[in-house]
Amino acid sequence: MNREERRAFVAAHRTAIFGYGRRQDGPAMTVVYYVVDGDDLLVSTMAARAKAKAVQRNQKVSLCVLDEQWPLTYLQVYCDAKVETDHAANVDLGMRIAGVMAGKPMPEEVRPMIAEGIIRENRVVLRLTPYATFETPPRHVYSAGDLTENLVHEVSTSLPW
Repeated sequence: MNREERRAFVAAHRTAIFGYGRRQDGPAMTVVYYVVDGDDLLVSTMAARAKAKAVQRNQKVSLCVLDEQWPLTYLQVYCDAKVETDHAANVDLGMRIAGVMAGKPMPEEVRPMIAEGIIRENRVVLRLTPYATFETPPRHVYSAGDLTENLVHEVSTSLPW
C-alpha cells in the first residue's frame, strides 16, 4: 500500500487492537473503536482504565487496524498518544463513537445522555498521532487452488505515516 492507501484503509475502518506497555508482564492489547480527526485518531476510554494510565506513563502506543471482512487484512499504526479531558471534546467523541458503533450518525437528542455518561464514567479522549505504519502484504488462500508457487510472502516493513 502506498501512503494514501494506508491512510484510506485507516479512515475506512472502525475497530483496532490498541497495544500499550504494561508496568509488569508483557504488552497489553484491547479492542477499541476509533475515529479519524484530521491526522489524528481518537479513542474514548475511562480515566481509570489501563489504556489511559499507560498513555500517561509512556506515550508510545500502537493500533492494529482491522478489516472486519474475512480474509482478515490489517495495518499496524504506531502513534504518540496523549490524554485529553475537555468535556465538550469528550461528548463530541462519544457521539462519533456511538455513530461508528451503530453504523450511522447519532441524532442530537442523545447528546445529553452521552454527556451524562461521559461524566459518570469519567471518560477521557486518547489522541493518537500516527508517525509510522508496519505493513505485512496480505496473501490470502481462498481454495486449495491458491496453494501454488505463486503464493509467496513478502517481508514486512515499517513505513512513515
